Amino acid sequence: MLIKRNITIFFRDKANVFFSLLAVFIIIALYALFLGGVMEDSFANIPGISPASKDKVNVISAGLILSGMVAVTAVTASQGALGVAVSDKTGAGKDFLTSPVNREKTVFSYIAGSAVCSGIMSLLALLMSLGYILFLGGEIPTAQSFGMIFITLILSVLCGNAFVYFLSTFINTPSAFTAFSTVLGTLIGFVMGIYIPIGQLPEGVGWVIKCFPMSHAASMFKIAIIGDELGAAFPDENLRAEIYRIFGVTFSYGDFTSGFWSSALVLVIATLIFFGLSVLSTNLQKKS
Repeated sequence: MLIKRNITIFFRDKANVFFSLLAVFIIIALYALFLGGVMEDSFANIPGISPASKDKVNVISAGLILSGMVAVTAVTASQGALGVAVSDKTGAGKDFLTSPVNREKTVFSYIAGSAVCSGIMSLLALLMSLGYILFLGGEIPTAQSFGMIFITLILSVLCGNAFVYFLSTFINTPSAFTAFSTVLGTLIGFVMGIYIPIGQLPEGVGWVIKCFPMSHAASMFKIAIIGDELGAAFPDENLRAEIYRIFGVTFSYGDFTSGFWSSALVLVIATLIFFGLSVLSTNLQKKS
C-alpha cells in the first residue's frame, strides 16, 4: 500500500513527471547542438579506426552519450518520485512518519516506489536511445546485450534511488528539495562523465567520476549498448582499451580495469550501503 501510494502521487503530478525527464531533454539538446559533432570529429581522426567503421562514427558517438543519458535518468527521475518523502516531513505527513511503522519498511517503500517510477522513466529514455541509434544505422543489440541492458537498468535504478533518498533524508522542506534537485540535475551529467570524456579531464576530476557509483551505471550501459560497435571499430586490442579508458567505457584503478560485472558489483554494494545509511539517518532523525 505504501509503495502504491508513492507511485500514485508521482504520476498524478504531470509537471513533476516532465521535470524528471528534463535532464534527458538537456542532454539530447546538447548532443544535437555540439556534443555529437565534437565526438564524431574525435573518432573520425583516430588512425586506428577500421575503414568499415568510419561511416558509423555517428552511431558510436550517439551511443556513448545516450548510454550515459539513460544512467542519468535513473537519478533525475528518482528526484521527482522521492519528493513525496520530503513532503511527508511537513504538515499532515508528520502523522504518517510518527506512526508505529517499521523504519526499514518506510524507507523501503519510498525507495521501491521511486524505483518503479524512475524505472519507467529510464525505460522510456532507453527505448528513445535505442531507437535513435537504430535510426542512425546502428545494429540491433544481441540477446546477450539485451540481457546486460536489463541488468544495468535494474541496478542503476535501485542504486540511483537509494543514493537520492539518502541525500533527501537531510532535507526537511519541499522548497529545499526543489533547490537540491535543480543542483543535482545540473551537476549529475558532469559527475558521471557524460558531457566531457573522462580521459580529457584532470586526473583529480577523473578520480571523482571513477569513485562515484552511478558512473559505473553509465559504464555498464556503454558496454551493453555500444560495446559491439566499438569492438568492430577498433580491432586492435590495445587501442580499444585506450578508447574505453578515454570515453569512460571502463575505468582504470592502477593495474585494475573495471568491466561490466565489476561495475555491477559496485552498484550492488553501493545500493546496500545507501539503503543502510538511509535507515540509520531516518532513525536518528526520529529520535531527535
